[in-house]
Amino acid sequence: MDTKGRLIAGSHNRNEFVLINADEVGRVTSVKELSGQICQICGDEIEITVDGEPFVACNECAFPVCRPCYEYERREGNQACPQCKTRYKRIKGSPRVDGDEEEDEFDDLDNEFDFGSNERRDPQHLAESVLSARLNIGRANTSGFTTPSEMDAASLNPEIPLLTYGQEDDGISADKHALIIPPIMGRAKRVHPMPFSDSSISLPPRPMDPKKDLAVYGYGTVAWKERMEEWRKRQNDKLQMVKHEGQINGGNNDDDEMDDPDLPKMDEGRQPLSRKLPIPSSKINPYRMVIFLRLAILGLFFHYRILHPVHDAYGLWLTSIICEIWFAVSWIFDQFPKWFPIERETYLDRLSLRYEKEGKPSELAPIDVFVSTVDPAKEPPLITANTVLSILAVDYPVDKVACYVSDDGAAMLTFEALSETSEFARKWVPFCKKFNIEPRAPEWYFAEKVDYLKDKVHPTFVRERRAMKRDYEEFKVRINGLVAMAQKVPEEGWTMQDGTPWPGNNVRDHPGMIQVFLGNNGVHDVEGNELPRLVYVSREKRPGFEHHKKAGAMNSLIRVSAVISNAPYLLNVDCDHYINNSKALRESMCFMMDPTSGKKICYVQFPQRFDGIDRHDRYSNRNVVFFDINMKGLDGIQGPIYVGTGCVFRRQALYGYDAPVKKKPPGKTCNCLPKWFCCCFGKKKKRKTKTKAKTNEKKKPKSGGSSPQIHALENIEEGIEGIDSEKSALMPQIKFEKKFGQSPVFIASTLLEDGGVPPGASSASLLKEAIHVISCGYEDKTEWGKEVGWIYGSVTEDILTGFKMHCHGWRSVYCIPKRPAFKGSAPINLSDRLHQVLRWALGSVEILLSRHCPIWYGYGCGLKPLERFSYINSVVYPLTSLPLIAYCTLPAVCLLTGKFIVPAISNYASIVFMALFISIAATSILEMQWGKVGIDDLWRNEQFWVIGGASSHLFALVQGLLKVLAGVNTNFTVTSKGGDDGAFAELYLFKWTSLLIPPLTLLIMNIIGLVVGISDAISNGYESWGPLFGKLFFAIWVIVHLYPFLKGMMGKQHGVPTIIIVWSILLASIFSLLWVRINPFLSKGGIVLEVCQLDCD
Repeated sequence: MDTKGRLIAGSHNRNEFVLINADEVGRVTSVKELSGQICQICGDEIEITVDGEPFVACNECAFPVCRPCYEYERREGNQACPQCKTRYKRIKGSPRVDGDEEEDEFDDLDNEFDFGSNERRDPQHLAESVLSARLNIGRANTSGFTTPSEMDAASLNPEIPLLTYGQEDDGISADKHALIIPPIMGRAKRVHPMPFSDSSISLPPRPMDPKKDLAVYGYGTVAWKERMEEWRKRQNDKLQMVKHEGQINGGNNDDDEMDDPDLPKMDEGRQPLSRKLPIPSSKINPYRMVIFLRLAILGLFFHYRILHPVHDAYGLWLTSIICEIWFAVSWIFDQFPKWFPIERETYLDRLSLRYEKEGKPSELAPIDVFVSTVDPAKEPPLITANTVLSILAVDYPVDKVACYVSDDGAAMLTFEALSETSEFARKWVPFCKKFNIEPRAPEWYFAEKVDYLKDKVHPTFVRERRAMKRDYEEFKVRINGLVAMAQKVPEEGWTMQDGTPWPGNNVRDHPGMIQVFLGNNGVHDVEGNELPRLVYVSREKRPGFEHHKKAGAMNSLIRVSAVISNAPYLLNVDCDHYINNSKALRESMCFMMDPTSGKKICYVQFPQRFDGIDRHDRYSNRNVVFFDINMKGLDGIQGPIYVGTGCVFRRQALYGYDAPVKKKPPGKTCNCLPKWFCCCFGKKKKRKTKTKAKTNEKKKPKSGGSSPQIHALENIEEGIEGIDSEKSALMPQIKFEKKFGQSPVFIASTLLEDGGVPPGASSASLLKEAIHVISCGYEDKTEWGKEVGWIYGSVTEDILTGFKMHCHGWRSVYCIPKRPAFKGSAPINLSDRLHQVLRWALGSVEILLSRHCPIWYGYGCGLKPLERFSYINSVVYPLTSLPLIAYCTLPAVCLLTGKFIVPAISNYASIVFMALFISIAATSILEMQWGKVGIDDLWRNEQFWVIGGASSHLFALVQGLLKVLAGVNTNFTVTSKGGDDGAFAELYLFKWTSLLIPPLTLLIMNIIGLVVGISDAISNGYESWGPLFGKLFFAIWVIVHLYPFLKGMMGKQHGVPTIIIVWSILLASIFSLLWVRINPFLSKGGIVLEVCQLDCD
């Protein structure tokens, strides 16, 4: 879509949009020439059947094979599809072979070559006809949307054939016409580019004539076998050439390399693109045994604890028992989803061999990349620019990548920074691809302290790198200048270069805005190559509408991208997560485009890795235990949960469709049974199955969120066929509008499973629809946010969205490349880190109290039990804050009162306690082995579990209850990204926040209890040290887990606000004095004191 570099904004009227900063208006109607498919075996063009559709040999994967090759494969070959290995079914007009299923409805001898009864149609062609009937193609005067200056002849591309409805334009040569038959003239749906001579011309089909001899078509002839042998020879030569090139590039010329079993020998399309790597049995089997042993020890532990109460401290004992039971239940929910951990390996070379043939256009699937940003003050434009630059320079065909930046704050600073980024990309992208550098975010590339000359042999690399670094520094100065200018907003608001007021001056009341910076508008890089598409999007906002924060912005991007580019796959990244591995998109396509297992994958999740974190990772920002242990375990069940960024989606899964159901192979019969037995019972069973299928089809509910896509296609098909009946034509359209909204263009795009915008879409129509689908009232009375797109109802929309997909039967995949795919920045100081954890925990509480809670939602669907366990654990973990705070308070109480939660320990109890501690340690050690996690990462994760549970999780639980029960809403806080200070300058800087009070109070209480307990033991003699050891161990356990607070206070005392220290000491003192008043220290045994009987007065 060519917008001539102009900003497109919406207006208050639905069917209008405004072109800002433009002197003239132009439009280019882009039409793709449709060419026939080529047989992947012999190279001939696949014939067109009588009903105008290409011949399809395999109904499972539609692998392009012509009819002669199909017949030869069934008669002489293995009778299976070369790609998906599914046995070929007999197609009408084809001779029978051994193994074909019997057909009950008619005798096939009379219908052997009946071509006229095939009424099946391709959904791709069906959606194209829907769009052609809805869009303003050649009917600008009847649509009510007129742009006279857009029909300028200078803006038309002479190389693209124009669509006409049976009428010839005198200003266009005859060989540039493309004939399209209007929907009212017939049932044809294809657009055939051909020299225009007569509107009644159609592409003649090439059916087989049953009267002719089969040898005419190559069957049974020597020429056919020679052609097959020549094809096999060409394949072998080509593969040997690829192998030779790989040896030259890799520098390995060993003779053993030719015997590599992974090298495709005959057909590279038959090799898998990825494989599972199960954990070795020497690691996973002991791990499972220890889990069972730990369960048994837990049973013995609770048996002893419950049957041996502490009568003089019954309240403390009961509190500890309740807390320990909750901890055990939480451990079970966290442990069992890690029962089947796996790893995965991808084969990028096979992906290239299959989808990137030499001398042919790339067949890799297009990908739309979404970048979301809100506040440029907390998300610096320079970081967003680096993320965008890494996307534009990714190692993927440029015509297959489109980057959409969502500015939900409508900030002119973000818009101007993106404009500068598009200019710098013209230099940066060719530099990255020329020298194959990593990473392709300039800020992090130039900051790397490595030998940048390693593996570089190009003589001009040093000179061009210095020039590029100087250009990037100038680019940073321009961005910093924009940031400095934006600090003071003019009273009349911002204005653009031509004096037009910026449409987003009022952040809460502004129209939708779209700006195409790069792609399809004539802008190329400095070397003249095409660049990926870059689109700026800011959705409309009006007072009185609910905009649903980030989830609403992502849904707007789904609709805009569907109208403009409609790629079948989507990549979602935060503005601070740049692409660290330029082959990340190819890694995900190894799963998505795999013909055997890719159809059921809804998304590929990559782990989050971070830059700028201190070496010790004091506040567990890397979250290594979750990403390297828990997520690997989920990948072995139904797939990892969605974590909000670094995830490649299948667009059809986001539309709320069910996962495709795997068809069961036909039942096999035993040849030893007599024929009369098979005739009597086999057909009866078949009829019963048919009746059952019809009954199930009638009982199936007609809910838009769970109905498969094929039902939707059938409804649309009925609407197109029933043109004579107006009612039957409107019913399916109404149904789809209730689900997807009132946009015919978007509805038609949802039916294109392989993506792409159908040919013939005018720019004016697409712009009108793009502005319309980001309007604030578009989602009213639709299923957006309920069954379609990112799901609303929680600030952590990522968990809810992934949960809904898994409930629809989809599975996800966890991909960990050797080089991290994405890297981002994490909050380095404790206050920002706690606010981030607070937001996550608040979202979990909202899901727990909603109808989508995994405890009671989604039964009877495609969600597996262990996957449900993981989702239950992800929403109930904030509840652990209550028993955790109570349990961390018990040591101080025990030391101050002289009592304990456990009675005098016997030998049996000592053995049980020691066995429990050993089993916990063994579980952790084995997890570290198969998860490849260090002990320091495990310990930091354990520390922050206590810190976050005592602060953020408690506040999230209170806020969630207030929001759900009392309707008190909380504001969404954006975590700051990056900073201008030196490295780790804010590591121990405590900013004022109430989240710091509970953990510091626990820390001070336990320190006071420790001092009081030791003082009491010193005053009472050595006999009191024995019972004291258990209490001291308990208190030290809490203090050690809260050590980061203590370290921060000792390291930078001035960084801790005085109010926090005062309140923490005050609360600890009040609590301690209260216990002393209620239960003062009494002598334990010895002399009993009595009241003196003497009156001293």
